[in-house]
Amino acid sequence: MPGEETAEGEALQAELAAERAYTDRCRATLDRTNVAAQHRVLEGAGVLTGQHSGESAGEGVAGDGASAEALGRYLRSYTKELREEPDGPPFFGRLDFGDDGPGGEEAGEHRGQRYYIGRRRVSEHPSAPPLVLDWRAPVARAFYQATAADPQGVRSRRRFGWAPGGTGTAEDLTGLEDENLVSAAQDGPATAGSALASSIVAGEIERPRVGPMRDIVATIQPEQDDLVRSGPDSSLCVQGAPGTGKTAVGLHRAAYLLYTHPRRIERGGMLVVGPNQAFLGYISAVLPALGEVGVRQCTVRDLLPDHPVREQDSPEAVELKHSAAMATVLRRALYARVRLPDGPVAVPEGSYRWRLDEEDLRAVVEETLAQQPPYEVGRERVRARTVALLRDQAERRAGPPGGEWLRRMGRKKELTGFLDAVWPRTKPEEAVAELLGDAGVLARAADGLLDEDEQHVLLWQGRRPRSPRTARWSEADVLLLDEVAGLIAHPEESYRHVVVDEAQDLSPMQCRVLARRSRFGSLTVLGDLAQGTTPWAARDWPEQLAHLGAPDAAVTPLTTGFRVPSELLAVANRLLGSLGVRVPPARSLRTGGELETVRVPTAAGLRGAVPERVAAALGREGSVGVIAAGERVAQVRGALEAAGIAAGTPGGGGELARVTVVSAELAKGLEYDHVVLVEPAEIANSGPRGLQRLYVALTRAVSRLEILHAAGLPEAMRD
Repeated sequence: MPGEETAEGEALQAELAAERAYTDRCRATLDRTNVAAQHRVLEGAGVLTGQHSGESAGEGVAGDGASAEALGRYLRSYTKELREEPDGPPFFGRLDFGDDGPGGEEAGEHRGQRYYIGRRRVSEHPSAPPLVLDWRAPVARAFYQATAADPQGVRSRRRFGWAPGGTGTAEDLTGLEDENLVSAAQDGPATAGSALASSIVAGEIERPRVGPMRDIVATIQPEQDDLVRSGPDSSLCVQGAPGTGKTAVGLHRAAYLLYTHPRRIERGGMLVVGPNQAFLGYISAVLPALGEVGVRQCTVRDLLPDHPVREQDSPEAVELKHSAAMATVLRRALYARVRLPDGPVAVPEGSYRWRLDEEDLRAVVEETLAQQPPYEVGRERVRARTVALLRDQAERRAGPPGGEWLRRMGRKKELTGFLDAVWPRTKPEEAVAELLGDAGVLARAADGLLDEDEQHVLLWQGRRPRSPRTARWSEADVLLLDEVAGLIAHPEESYRHVVVDEAQDLSPMQCRVLARRSRFGSLTVLGDLAQGTTPWAARDWPEQLAHLGAPDAAVTPLTTGFRVPSELLAVANRLLGSLGVRVPPARSLRTGGELETVRVPTAAGLRGAVPERVAAALGREGSVGVIAAGERVAQVRGALEAAGIAAGTPGGGGELARVTVVSAELAKGLEYDHVVLVEPAEIANSGPRGLQRLYVALTRAVSRLEILHAAGLPEAMRD
């Protein structure tokens, strides 16, 4: 009835007005908090330098130079966090818990309470009830998990719609949407809580993709929330189909752990590892948007020794150096430097000579080798046990010697000479250069692991250096140097939690780089076996997780997504049977995707068709990604430039461009509103993993996918 519609509209406007007033209150509180924090920083800096009391610099409250430096670092870090925290809506949801009516008992201590949920806590005073709860707070979990079947004490859940690109002012609040969980439970089957039940959630998911990746804190689904809130002690592997939000789950889990276990995580550090700089640039804004700005984000290469790369390996050599067998070859080569004693050792002390028998010394070396300690630890263990043999003799002769005597004997040149002979010091560069430069050393270390042809591929041909300092290292050699460095001594750099994205593409040796840096921590491993595009991509998770040092990690599949419409996923799913991996097909709760396949009569005509289709796509909202085989990217870019269409590259300063040209190899993890896929047959035929690259390319579109081809479509894509 018209009167009812008018009343509903007026009620909605009244609710919006009240929520906008609450927004103003939250914004004012945030502004006061930030100003007060800035004042504290300035006052702290002034006190630190003595400017408030006439003291000389360095004589303020810090007390001494070291304390002053530590306080200064803290103040600078705090200022940086305030400066980098992005603007945005102060809240995105609201929970109203039941009172005396239905659901009140289940609400427990939250009975009758109302909580606003946002990206960060907002409070007018530390002792006052917060205006907004952080989404990671325990009670906020009900926002993601409550359903009509299980309301968890929640009477109603409200979602807020905000103007895209706004700063979160009252004027940016454009709508609201309520779910009455109690009445829904009474009316019938549970639908509340799903993305399909919320037009605001659907609108947020379908909002045009321009710029870096956004957080999904307002749209987290229950199965994602379970993963996000898993504890810090266990490692977790997410096998995520395209569009299921596995990357977002990993980043939100990182933010959750930093919030719930700050001392434990910050003491050890948090590391996020991505496949390339383009991907890291794309996800770089997510953690800062969640209030976490101190997390290191890098590639595996960034963790390796900083050696200049001046050689290029053959593809066969690269694949061998990335293989699991190389870890054993390197260990053998390193510990082959250890020699058993070939005689007794005499250690003089004044006019007396202590004698260490060959049999006892041999037992020390053999037992230490059997313990498999890091190489440098083993050397010091041999030193300590040899000194213990001297101590035993001294005790029998004159009673227990003192600590100074033991230290002096450990530095005796005769004992150090013995140690250098049986367990010599070495550097990674020396061990790797000798292995790859000497056919005999390589043959002994690779016996039973690599055949003669493989050894020949690995052996440096005509580039054996005069010394390790003059060696010309390849990219894969740097990986070997890090492995040997880890065998000599555990890395000083270690993290309490590591998030590894696109983990299926890591080689066994790359996995070991991360395993060494998370020895005492846990991992969040993210990936999709169907999207493995490197020569060494994993075929199953148990083996890959063992290489990562997390063999007991639980593997959880995410198969239901929202990003890629079902019409587009259907095309990609046709390829699954040809990929050689066992993964469940992806499914989407979204429909309405637009798919168009355009056959161009000639290969030459393809050059003109690409800018034509891109220009048409620019007539609609959102980003446009042009994906092609690697060798065609330059041609596509040239055609767009000739047509006057500016195109960026991921991670190369063009991440904010509306049009991005990217090879299928680098498209992984990226998303675009409209994708123009050029000549899929070229991608499918681009090597042993061509079909996997094509699968990736087919799943990058959020709304529209346009396939241009002159050659025939790959067989796996045909109806």
